[in-house]
Amino acid sequence: MVSVKKAFETVLNSTKYFGVEKVPFIKSLGRILKEEISADRDFPPFNRVSMDGIAIDYASFRQGQKSFEIEGIQAAGSKQIKLHNSKNCIEVMTGAVLPKNANTVIRYEDVTIKNGITTINVESLNDGQNVHIKGKDGNMGDILISENIIISAAEIGVLATVGKSFVKVAKQPKVMIVSTGDELVGVDEVPLEHQIRRSNVFTLVSLLERLNIYTETAHITDDKPILKTKIKKYLQEYDVLLFSGAVSKGKYDFLPEVFDELGVKKLFHKVAQRPGKPFFYGQTDCCTVFGFPGNPISTFVNCLAYFYPWYYKSVALEVDVEMAVLAEDVSFKPNLVYFLQVKLKNKQGKLIAFPIKGNGSGDLASLVNTDAFIQLPDNNIEFKKGDTFPIIRYR
Repeated sequence: MVSVKKAFETVLNSTKYFGVEKVPFIKSLGRILKEEISADRDFPPFNRVSMDGIAIDYASFRQGQKSFEIEGIQAAGSKQIKLHNSKNCIEVMTGAVLPKNANTVIRYEDVTIKNGITTINVESLNDGQNVHIKGKDGNMGDILISENIIISAAEIGVLATVGKSFVKVAKQPKVMIVSTGDELVGVDEVPLEHQIRRSNVFTLVSLLERLNIYTETAHITDDKPILKTKIKKYLQEYDVLLFSGAVSKGKYDFLPEVFDELGVKKLFHKVAQRPGKPFFYGQTDCCTVFGFPGNPISTFVNCLAYFYPWYYKSVALEVDVEMAVLAEDVSFKPNLVYFLQVKLKNKQGKLIAFPIKGNGSGDLASLVNTDAFIQLPDNNIEFKKGDTFPIIRYR
């Protein structure tokens, strides 16, 4: 059995590179950007009107002029026109090019227009107000988006603005999620008294969907020859295999034997933690194998605590460790790292973790009432209210 620290280091030291692909920018939401995005021109590319109203030469207002004859209209998307007389004004629309010889925009709410004459109703104006100056947000060639970030809706807008119709992103691993066990039946089936519906596989599917990883799923019964035949094929076809169940000490927990017989190099099996202790991790030259215990909470926490960091490092995404303050004293006697379920609340700028007691690693329903796991270290029994520990969010 290895420590959590050793298991974590082993996982991070055995990450994989999946390469880069180009995708349509509108399909890149949630993907990891693999190129720098530069401005293809100044931002904004012209002196841009930022309010509907009138544009004037500020010098005329400064000299005491309050009424201006309307000389024309500058619409958004139309070519720049010219203010021919500095004593006049031009009506302008948001997003339009600021007319030549004009430098200040007064919004419609601050003027009265009658018979083609605009009267300014405010006592003070600022030279250049309501004008978004050319290049203020960035100059041509400036880096607007750095590499190795998760593309959000904000980045999508920038990609569109610079004309980046296709963008380089990290390729996703090809993943198969496998459940095992004769006691499992389909979601739409009515289980017998000795059966339960498959749930872990769909939990894992959803956890990987959060990472924008498409997965396939399979279920294999507790039959060693069948397990071996199917897993041999999966090891050749997929980058990652995630298993739920059949890695502990039960008579039908064949997976560790099957992995060994198929040439999967065991990097560790069993971790000094609760829940999720009987965790198997191994690799072939082309496939990484995560063998999670079958209890729902064990599968859940191990995916978050190990697969997520493995994936993040594989795609060169840096993720900060989040911390929270324990809301009450906790006792835990075994010399194991304890992933304790907690409810999170923000209080006076601090993230507070309230422990929620479930009914063990099989209590799947308890996840509905919690937000995260707080990671309490081993070699300790008492954890005091007010102490700070790392958390792994899932909500």
